[in-house]
Amino acid sequence: MKAEANVIVLAIGMMSITFSATTNSKDNRSLRKISLAIRNMNRFIMRTSIISLFFLLFSVITATAEPMNLSLRDAIAMALERNNHVRAAEFRSRAGQEGVGVAASLYYPGIFFDEAFTASNSPTRVFMMKLDQGRFAQNDFLIDNLNHPASQHDFRTAITIQQPLYTPSASPYRALAAAEADRESAGLDATKEEIAFQVFSSFLEIRKAEARLKAQEQAIAEARENLRLARVRSREGVGLKSDELRAGTHLSSVEQQLVTSRNNLVLAKMRLAIVLGLKEDAEIEISGPSTSFAAVLSPEELTRLALENRKDLRQSKYELEKAGASVKLAKSAYLPEVGAFASYQMNSDNTPLGSDNDAWMTGLNLKWQIFDGFRRNHATRQALAGRSAAAEMLEAGQKEIRFQVRESLLRLEETGKRLEMAKNAQKDAEETVRLLSRRFENSLATMVELLDAQTALNQARASLVETGADHDLTGGRVYFTAGIFLKEIMK
Repeated sequence: MKAEANVIVLAIGMMSITFSATTNSKDNRSLRKISLAIRNMNRFIMRTSIISLFFLLFSVITATAEPMNLSLRDAIAMALERNNHVRAAEFRSRAGQEGVGVAASLYYPGIFFDEAFTASNSPTRVFMMKLDQGRFAQNDFLIDNLNHPASQHDFRTAITIQQPLYTPSASPYRALAAAEADRESAGLDATKEEIAFQVFSSFLEIRKAEARLKAQEQAIAEARENLRLARVRSREGVGLKSDELRAGTHLSSVEQQLVTSRNNLVLAKMRLAIVLGLKEDAEIEISGPSTSFAAVLSPEELTRLALENRKDLRQSKYELEKAGASVKLAKSAYLPEVGAFASYQMNSDNTPLGSDNDAWMTGLNLKWQIFDGFRRNHATRQALAGRSAAAEMLEAGQKEIRFQVRESLLRLEETGKRLEMAKNAQKDAEETVRLLSRRFENSLATMVELLDAQTALNQARASLVETGADHDLTGGRVYFTAGIFLKEIMK
């Protein structure tokens, strides 16, 4: 961009110099030539400006299209901020907190404003309207006026306050809402833990796909070398045409695997982009080493940490608290409700919000349901059964967590041993291929033997890549099952 800017400045400077020369010229012919030169220079400047603008826009677009380079911790931090599942869990947690406020509102008074218009010629209604408006007169006691009154209008304005004094369902309902809020908060933490582990897993998948791709490229180079040797031997008359064909077939097979490896890498990056909350076609490059975990804690310590920190287990505990609150809520229906109320009203014949007369009223009310068709009995039994189910699920969750901790440790030990075996197998396979390549060059080994050894080497490389990724993944799973993965990975 600096070069294009210099071109524009140079062109403007040249135009300025030419213009100065034009103003100092006295000859008309020279003036026309200079004017023509100025027009040509203007065309040149216009073209140069357009080209410069094009290159400027192209450089901006290119800079924008550069892939994001993320370390594992950066990727996890981005996922915790942008992942759709995390954001949904945050909204659910927020909704749970608002539910606590809804439950707390049962303790506050209710204030109501009422404005009503009534028109009637009913004797009783007309009688009451006139009394409320303070317009009742001696003439209204006449029998004919009582039995056949004229139509009457009434605008009634009232403010009423209702204050619960004793509501048995308020306390268990609030405890139920608080347990639900705690459960959703634990669900948010569990979602973050799970998404962090998904980022770690996707990170390892990309590393594994890159390693496989590199191994496939190396296998192709070796397959091409084998094909070259077969052709040389065939041209020299010491090799078989079938050896050349076998080498070509082997090369085609490895090239097909290369296509699969490239697609696996693309798909692994797409999966990571989705976990990060980006579009699936976002350009992502990962950097930095993937974190390796080692089980430095004893199984007993890991089990204790898991029972204390596993968010899904906390959710089960809050679910049990919810069930207990549901039992109390069902039993509260057997108790009476007591409340106080107060009201102030104004009545007017023709004016809304008017006051021909006013009055107030206050009092207490008690409401106690005696019989409800055994609904409360069934509701209580239903809540008790739900509490028993929640307790069983909590116990099952604790057993499952203990099993998962032991399983993760055994799998880590297993993959560690498999990793050492895979490394030794690759070394042996590489040495076998080296020896057979020399023997083949000296006509002491067949192409079939060489290709079999090469295939075994390719399988050993793939096995080493797979086992290495599995070892890293099982190491992270140990801490994930203990409920401290996110804490450890972000240290």
